[in-house]
Amino acid sequence: MANRERTRAITKVLSANDTGDTGAHQAGILVPKEPDVLHFFPPLGRSEKNPRYHLSFYDESETRWEFAFIYYNNRFFGGTRNEFRLTRMTPFMRTNGLKPGDELILEHDDEGKRYVKYRRARGSGMGTDGVLRLGSAWKVIEI
Repeated sequence: MANRERTRAITKVLSANDTGDTGAHQAGILVPKEPDVLHFFPPLGRSEKNPRYHLSFYDESETRWEFAFIYYNNRFFGGTRNEFRLTRMTPFMRTNGLKPGDELILEHDDEGKRYVKYRRARGSGMGTDGVLRLGSAWKVIEI
């Protein structure tokens, strides 16, 4: 990946856990260990416990939002966690009324300025069996 251009945009369909609708306590949105998704974020190593970057994102009105990209790596320091999370997003989600099924869009331009957008869910996602179906996978998108 060293010769590839950095991933420019990623999306995630938000789950009820992501938006806080389940009432469960979790530390931000889980970011998969897929190289193309992680390539969007600054690299975080294993040499220090729970390294993080505070990242500024701007919405369409140029409001600045600060999110934290964290590698919870305490597995390498006697604990059990080994996962990446994007945290400090609750104010953005609440301000914009994001709900499960809405799509979070993160982008950066050629100069490295980061943007956060969202797209409302296009329908209820209700299956014929009455079960709500939501895709929650992260995707790399071409812009």
